[in-house]
Amino acid sequence: MSGTTDISWMIGGPQGTGVDSSATLFARAMTVAGYWVYGKREYHSNIKGKHSYFQVRVKDVPVHSNTDPVHILSTFEHSTAEIHADEVVPDGAFIYDPRVTDPADLPLPSGVTKFPIEFGKIIEEIAEETGSNPVKLGIMKNTVAVAASAALLGVEIDSIEEALKGIFTGKKAKLVDLNMKAAEKAYAAIKPQAGFGDFVYKLEKPSNPPKSKSRLLVNGATATGLGKVKAGCRYQTYYSITPAVDECIYLEQHPEFGIVVFQCEDELSAINMAIGAATTGIRSSTSTSGPGFCLMSEGIGWAGINEVPMVVFNYQRGGPSTGLPTRNEQGELLFAIHAGHGDYPKIVMAPGDMHECFEDAFNAFNFAERYQTPVIVLPDKALANNTQSIEPFEEASLKVDRGQIEGVDPNYKEGDLEAGIQQFPRFKITDSGISPRVLPGTPGKIFWTTGDEHTEFGHITEKPEIRIPMHEKRMKKLDLAAKEIPQDLQYKLFGSEQADLTMVAWGSTKGAILDAMDVLKKEHNITINFLQIRMMSPFPSEGVGAILKKAKKVACIESNLSGQLAQLVRMRTSFEIPHQILKYTGRPISETEIVASALDVVKKDEKKVVLTYGR
Repeated sequence: MSGTTDISWMIGGPQGTGVDSSATLFARAMTVAGYWVYGKREYHSNIKGKHSYFQVRVKDVPVHSNTDPVHILSTFEHSTAEIHADEVVPDGAFIYDPRVTDPADLPLPSGVTKFPIEFGKIIEEIAEETGSNPVKLGIMKNTVAVAASAALLGVEIDSIEEALKGIFTGKKAKLVDLNMKAAEKAYAAIKPQAGFGDFVYKLEKPSNPPKSKSRLLVNGATATGLGKVKAGCRYQTYYSITPAVDECIYLEQHPEFGIVVFQCEDELSAINMAIGAATTGIRSSTSTSGPGFCLMSEGIGWAGINEVPMVVFNYQRGGPSTGLPTRNEQGELLFAIHAGHGDYPKIVMAPGDMHECFEDAFNAFNFAERYQTPVIVLPDKALANNTQSIEPFEEASLKVDRGQIEGVDPNYKEGDLEAGIQQFPRFKITDSGISPRVLPGTPGKIFWTTGDEHTEFGHITEKPEIRIPMHEKRMKKLDLAAKEIPQDLQYKLFGSEQADLTMVAWGSTKGAILDAMDVLKKEHNITINFLQIRMMSPFPSEGVGAILKKAKKVACIESNLSGQLAQLVRMRTSFEIPHQILKYTGRPISETEIVASALDVVKKDEKKVVLTYGR
């Protein structure tokens, strides 16, 4: 039997029952075995009890997205079986506990192979063998579910053990042996069953093994946190809000990174404390999500008029208001670009994968200090929470750029400050738009900061002859940034220039589009190229416009209702994208949906396709 090189595995259950832990174990085991994985995490907005699930795709080549069909559904409780049974492919597998689930009551497709495993009995046996409390061992049902699935796929049990050793370290290392007992019993329970040897989705040995044993298994929140560490961030503020809190908790758990992480009483405090730290010269940031970002907009405006180099990460989720607090959306693009009243420069970036989360986190601090302006980074929930195996981050080319910071004036004499003759033109009018920057407390250099319009020294003024050049000076910085920031950090075209369809997108949709391009070419003989836009402000109007005007057919793919990127493209290039592929259910876009919607656009000339798949 030849086997397969691409499968999708799912586990689910009430929140608080270890669903995330089991998926992490499965993903780590597959990565240890040499495969590439992509995990989609879906969880309810209550703390415990409601249904959550994790879907992990395993492939022998790099994979960037999930697919809709499920090849193996593994669960020890009934609700997951009820909710997801009809997603299993006809020749897939259903691993279940016969004590709680009767497959005859489920909408399983005909042909699904059923593998009953008495999870509770296995836990009871381990408790009796080890003298442990069976209630405390109940969480190991997840290990049984993972191990039975790995055995069915033909993955050696050594990979489970190696993954467990990576999860349980230090004082928890003793749990490896207990969990391995569960894994061994799961292998023993499923291997003799009818249908085990004939299961068609046995994984082939990986043809593209990792370049080294240092392959990473990360989500976007972790990748972003690591980028901040690399950039030299030393102060992070936040108010606890999903999904941004994952990044903050990760940084809190690693004091060795040298970042002071401060949980504030609200988002107003979070933005103002981050601005205060940035004003003193510390590389600082705050991370939030939609509702919190709304509260921060006035503070960001204060940073804009005072040219404070501070960084905001806004992890987008479903809105408006509280909306879908644990679900995915790309609904804050236009808001981020126009956040705050009045005109002031801000750089807005949107990473599309784990590497870009890391890279954009690093570059955000460089751009903030080089151009002395707020920088807003827009990951989305799918990027933040989904998991992917990747090669280590490229770090060699990353160099810290602190911009123009002046030190002590060599002609300064003690007493000059008291005499009032050492004012510093912190907001000096310059041709580039960038003023000389000095840190508060620098001997001999004093200036003022205020939320009002001001002179070069920071004194409040309402004089038109000062307002005009000061206002224009600040806005010039966007023109300079557009010229200096490398093109591949602003936009990139994947695929050949000529294609049947040009897809325009941003953020987490990148992975699904890249994966779908090969499928569309191989299975449908349709060529796709993909224009990823990564820099939203300043917008790369000339380059984007030139590509779109040459395109045969153009569709914009977004996770929002109104097509915000398409609006931005029209606003900045005058090009109106004729086709839209939209999803606003709060679930990420899959490779399966990209393939189907591309066919609708190319073959049926559909102007608007609304995607709805997902539980």
